[in-house]
Amino acid sequence: MIKPFILDKSVILERLGGDEEIYSMMLDMFLQDVDNNCAALQAAAASGDQALLQREAHTVKGLLATFSDDAGAAVAFTLEQQARAGRQAEAASLVTAVVARIGEVAGVLRGQSGG
Repeated sequence: MIKPFILDKSVILERLGGDEEIYSMMLDMFLQDVDNNCAALQAAAASGDQALLQREAHTVKGLLATFSDDAGAAVAFTLEQQARAGRQAEAASLVTAVVARIGEVAGVLRGQSGG
């Protein structure tokens, strides 16, 4: 089980040079794309295309890392590695965990954005 996601806005802002506007833009983009990112990840897993799944996992890993979700990014990285190695069954089991984590992060970010 992945430890719960806790948003640390100060850490993210520090990486962004304190730029609240960029932070808000990133937050909005994440929330606008969350359903598409989850759907793309699930479709890649369902297709059996391991290269596609690897790319989608890599994208999601970056998105989670953007919000300092090290635990979520680590699971996405493991998914990326399983896909790269062609371990379809192992990768498929991780997709559910990664999609759930994206949903959890989105919920926290929605609370942050007031939407």
